[in-house]
Formats: sequence, C-alpha cells, structure tokens
Amino acid sequence: MKKNLHPVHQIELRITELSELFNSMDPTPFHHRNLDTDAEEFLESWALDFPQNSHFKIIVHIEKMPLEDPSKLVKEAIQNHFADKAERSNHNLRQYLLEGRVSLLIGLSFLGACLLMADVLDANFSSNTFLKLLKESLLIGGWVAMWRPIQTFLYGWWPIVRKRNVYRNLTRANVHVVPIKASW
Repeated sequence: MKKNLHPVHQIELRITELSELFNSMDPTPFHHRNLDTDAEEFLESWALDFPQNSHFKIIVHIEKMPLEDPSKLVKEAIQNHFADKAERSNHNLRQYLLEGRVSLLIGLSFLGACLLMADVLDANFSSNTFLKLLKESLLIGGWVAMWRPIQTFLYGWWPIVRKRNVYRNLTRANVHVVPIKASW
C-alpha cells in the first residue's frame, strides 16, 4: 500500500446559502460558474499558505442547506474554477517566458553594442577623461539592460509556477458540503 507523502490540509468555508459561493454576475450553469470573488480569495489565500505539494480537503458549511444534496455541484464548481485558474496560470507562464526571451535577445544585443562601443573608445581615446567616463557609462548601461531578463529567468517565473501548482492541487481537492450545526 502506497503511503501519501504529501500533507492534506483542511480548509473550511462558511456560507449562509449556496448562491453565496458563486459569482452572481456569471450566467453559466453552476458547475461551470466562477466562484464568488470573496470565496475564491478565501480558498486561494489559505491554500497558498501551505506548501505547494499539499493536498486539500475543503469543507463548505452551509447554513440554509438546499433540499437536494449540493455536494457534487459544489465539488465540480470548485474543481472546474481552479482548473481554469491553473490553465490561465500556465498560459501566463508561457507568455512571461516568451517576453523574457525577447527581453534577453534585446538585452544581449544592447549589451553587445555597448561593449563594442566601449572597446572602440578604450582603444582609440584612452587618455581622454570624458571618453573614459562615457566608456564606463556604456559598460554599466549595457549590464543594466540585462536586469529584466536576469530577473525574469532567475526570480520571476517561480511564483507563477507555485500558484499554478496550488491551483492544480485545489482542482484535486476533496470537497464536502455539510449543514451548519447549531454550535456555529
């Protein structure tokens, strides 16, 4: 028997009635609907507090429970919503890395031009103080132009991947709907 190596975290959401879970401006059927912004932010903020390899159990407490059991509906809605967010994050990551590659190409071209001009200045005008200053400015400017590509490929992509992974885990969450007991 394979033991689950990833922790399971429980997130509990309390609502008065089922309609509070969904975006009231969204005309699509419940299982395809967007979650209400507050509900989405609540679930997302809790999930992002846990490690990205976590599994989730979401318990939705409903005060005014509908006559029909809404468990399947709520599970599909939450899972579909976060599957869509995971897909959008994947798209955003592809776009971000594409922009990073373009920035890298531009940065390298600019750096190369700056280094070339600095070498020309150094070889031909090494005694002129103003041209030495210009040479140093070209070197600094060329490397500063690399800031964006370096930031993109070293630091910028992993927060997007982290969110995407958390969204994917929310897509696979065990979702349970329970009536609110008098103790709440």
